[in-house]
Formats: sequence, C-alpha cells, structure tokens
Amino acid sequence: MKKRPTVALIYDFDGTLSPGNMQEFGFIQAIGKTPDEFWRQSNQVPEGQEVSSILSYMKLMIDEAREKGISLTRDSFVSFGKHIELYDGVKEWFSLINEYGRRHGVVVEHYINSSGQTELIEGTSIAKEFKKIFACSFWYDESGVAVWPAVAVDYTGKTQFLFKIAKGIMDISDNTKVNESQKEDDKPIPFSHMIYLGDGTTDIPCMKIVKMFGGNSIAVYSPENRKQHDTARKLLKQDRVNFICQADYRVGGQIYEVVTTIIDKIKAENDFQTLQRKNRRKTS
Repeated sequence: MKKRPTVALIYDFDGTLSPGNMQEFGFIQAIGKTPDEFWRQSNQVPEGQEVSSILSYMKLMIDEAREKGISLTRDSFVSFGKHIELYDGVKEWFSLINEYGRRHGVVVEHYINSSGQTELIEGTSIAKEFKKIFACSFWYDESGVAVWPAVAVDYTGKTQFLFKIAKGIMDISDNTKVNESQKEDDKPIPFSHMIYLGDGTTDIPCMKIVKMFGGNSIAVYSPENRKQHDTARKLLKQDRVNFICQADYRVGGQIYEVVTTIIDKIKAENDFQTLQRKNRRKTS
C-alpha cells in the first residue's frame, strides 16, 4: 500500500488564529488592568537592561497575579484560555481541512508555534486539534503554582521547532536529536510539506525558512487591522511569504483556497517523485 504524504500546518496563535493577544481574554482583566496598561508595563520592564520581552511579560504575569492574590495554577490558566476568541471558521477549520486531505490522499497534521502561552492555548476549544503545541510555559512549585518561566519562545527561538517538526521530535526540551544530521528524504515531514501561517514580524524567521526550503508561508491579516494588513503586504513585496490571506478560515475564504491548492500541489509532486523512483528501479 502506497504511503500517504504528510502535510504540516504550522500556526502562530495571536493574530493568526485569534484576533488579539491571548492574555487579553481574561487574565489581564482579572488583575485589574487594561491590555494597554499591561503591555506598556511589560515593555518598560526591560528598558535599559538586556531582558527578553518574552521573559518580561511572563514575569509580569507572575508578579501581578501574586499582588492581586490570584493563584496561577495550570487549571486557572486553562480557565482563562476558555475565553480566548477565534477568527471566523477556526473552530470548524481542522475537521474541514483534515477531511480534504483524506479525500486527496494526504495526512494533515496541525502544530502551534507561538510566543504565547501553552497553558492558555490548552484552555481553548481547539487545543485537541494540535499534534503538538510549541509555546512558552511556566514552571510550577510543589503547590502547583507558577513561579518561573520554564520555556520562553522568542521570534528566533521559534525556528528550532520547525526542525523538530521536520524530524518528528515532539520533546520541546530536546537539544540533541534536533541537531543530528538527517537526509531530507528521511524526514517524516520535509520542509516542502510545510505550510506556515503567521501574522507579523515575529514570524518572519519561520516564514523565511519554510519558504527558503521549499515550503509555503502565508501572512494572515484582519481586514479591520490596517497595521497588520500593511505588514502582510510588505512581507509579500519583500518575498518573505508566498501568500497573504484574510483571517477567515471558512470554506470559500482565501485561506481555504490557498491551503487546499498547496495540498494538491504537494500530493502531485509526491506522486511524481514516487513515479520517478519506481521508473529508475525498473531500469537499473
């Protein structure tokens, strides 16, 4: 039986699947701040110091929760995550595109690659759709309360997870297997079978790498967000992405049209390469 090719759909989260930052749908309100107040304070923490902006926001979450008497357990994060809003069609997207893949002889897998927070994403209704969530997370003390960042993923750190996905490595802390040499043909998911969806400048390294190695990158934008739309158009003009699409995941939307066409292309190229190998074996 001929093995079906696997296509990896890799998503940023904030601004890509959701119209805002995930902390803005419950957590920030719980600590009595507005999103503008929280992010302004987070951005001020590293001023004059060489501090990661990711570590800065994670530390601020712990400090503010402690000050307000909020116990930041994994369950409380998951509870906040249940309030995260999603773009039109996102909830139905996964079963829709999975079924399209099945009908066309392709296995579709979904991954998150985000500088947001794993525990919040786990609270969303779509968390079960992902084979792996690569994102920031907290370390918890013996009482189950978040006390320190366990994993902090910045925009360049996100690129490592592309190589882990390619090699089938699901351990977020692995730094050995991911660096081992492996032929492209031996990888469970070669870069040419990757589709990366992101919305902004923090996704540029991943978008560029996927595109450079033969995959496809899509810059997603909300038509109501002028800055986001301008960023997407700039990325396309600079040849950093293959496509730009409105953040609408319903049938008939741009994302559906682009992704299904890419899946068709991957399947056709895989069939072509299989035919070539078969022909060479017969003539050797």
